[in-house]
Amino acid sequence: MKKTYLLLALTGLACSLQAQDIQLPSPTRSGGKALMETLNERRSERTFVKKEMPLQTLSDLLWAANGFNRTDKRTAPTASNKQEQELYVVIDDKAYFHDARQNVLKFVARGDFSAALGQANITSKAAVNIVIVADNGKSSTKYAYLDSGYISQNIYLYAASAGLGTVARGSYNGKELSQALKLAEKQEVTLVHPVGYLQ
Repeated sequence: MKKTYLLLALTGLACSLQAQDIQLPSPTRSGGKALMETLNERRSERTFVKKEMPLQTLSDLLWAANGFNRTDKRTAPTASNKQEQELYVVIDDKAYFHDARQNVLKFVARGDFSAALGQANITSKAAVNIVIVADNGKSSTKYAYLDSGYISQNIYLYAASAGLGTVARGSYNGKELSQALKLAEKQEVTLVHPVGYLQ
C-alpha cells in the first residue's frame, strides 16, 4: 500500500514538474533567407513529420509572429496600436500563453486538444500549433481579424525562411478551444497555425 502511495506521489510530482512555465532564449533577430527568396518559397503545407522544435527556433518563430521589435511596438501592426492580438502555443498535450514582453511561455492547461484544434491529421503532426487570439475589448472585431492576418503572414514568412511548413486554419472548434485555453469572455480565437517539419 505504501509503495502504491509513493508511486502515485512521484507520478504527480513528475507531472507537475513538466507542467511549468518555459523561459525562451532571446530571439535571433538577424540572418534568414533574403526577402524575395522567402516570398518565392511562401506556401501552405499540411503534411508534417513529427519532430520536436528546439526552443531557439520556437523563440525566433514567436518573435517573428508578434514579438516586440521596439520598446512598445511589435513585428505585426495593429489598428491604432491597440495590440489586441496575443499568441497561445499548443505543444502536444500542453498549452501555453506567450508573454511576448518577457519571452516566456506561461503554462495554461494540459489535456487532449485535438478535437478543439480540429483536423488532427494536420495538427497532431505539427511541432507546435500557434493559436492567434484577439481581445475584442481592446479593438473591434473587424480590426481584430485584419490584424490577425498580419501575424499569419509573419508566421508564413518565418516558416519559409527557416525551412518549416505552416498553414493558416479557420476550421477549429472555437468554443471548445476557448474553454481549453481558459480564455476570457472578450477573447476570441481568430486563426490556428500548425507549424512543423516537412517530409
